[in-house]
Amino acid sequence: MRAFWIAAVALLVAEAAWAKDPTAEELLQRYDEVMGPRTFEAESQMTAWREDGSSRSYEMRMLKAEDDKSRIWFKAPASVKGQEILRVGDNLWVYLPNLKRATRMANRDSFQGGDFNNADILRVNYSKDYAGKLVPSDSAETWALELKAKSQETAYDAIKLWLRKSDGLPVKAQYFGTSGQMLRSAEFSDYTELEKGYTRPAKVVMRNELVKSRRSELVVKSLKRGVEAPAQRFTQADLGR
Repeated sequence: MRAFWIAAVALLVAEAAWAKDPTAEELLQRYDEVMGPRTFEAESQMTAWREDGSSRSYEMRMLKAEDDKSRIWFKAPASVKGQEILRVGDNLWVYLPNLKRATRMANRDSFQGGDFNNADILRVNYSKDYAGKLVPSDSAETWALELKAKSQETAYDAIKLWLRKSDGLPVKAQYFGTSGQMLRSAEFSDYTELEKGYTRPAKVVMRNELVKSRRSELVVKSLKRGVEAPAQRFTQADLGR
């Protein structure tokens, strides 16, 4: 409960600051608070569209604690039901129920074969992972940020991010590899008050800029902040239980 009120106060302070131009650091902090609250429980769906025009949807539950612990349970389709993903710090594992064991994963690996990668879903901590600077925007209604990775372990080498001036919420983003080539682009929409005083984009569409026929859509159906989870839930020993 204490974590919930700290986050709520931080959001109110951020909103009050929009009367003046914020710094890049303040905008990144706002993004993290909105898109990856410190503790929460959420239900969401990801749909991935493939090159052949087919699509596949995944139903999942996510639990997050502190800044570096998260866990996902897959509920559907039947082929992935029982699979889990655990993140602790920079370490990621996927638990496969048929093998009854966990396998290491990387931040840059594709999330269930879609166009989000693991870090897009499980590691929203731009303030820690990227150095940002304000740059001219293509719209008078948005701020634009250019982000540069602080280490080689991040999912992207650089990101360009547009945020609404009215409330600091994300509008769109572009993601780049080390060569400078754009790999992905994202559109944020369906701004929804999921809890009193907490509004965020409930839909994110990630487009594959290398294979134009591919895209993935993440829809957050519910999200409750301030959920306190036992530390045991974020251990390998608890996977599959």
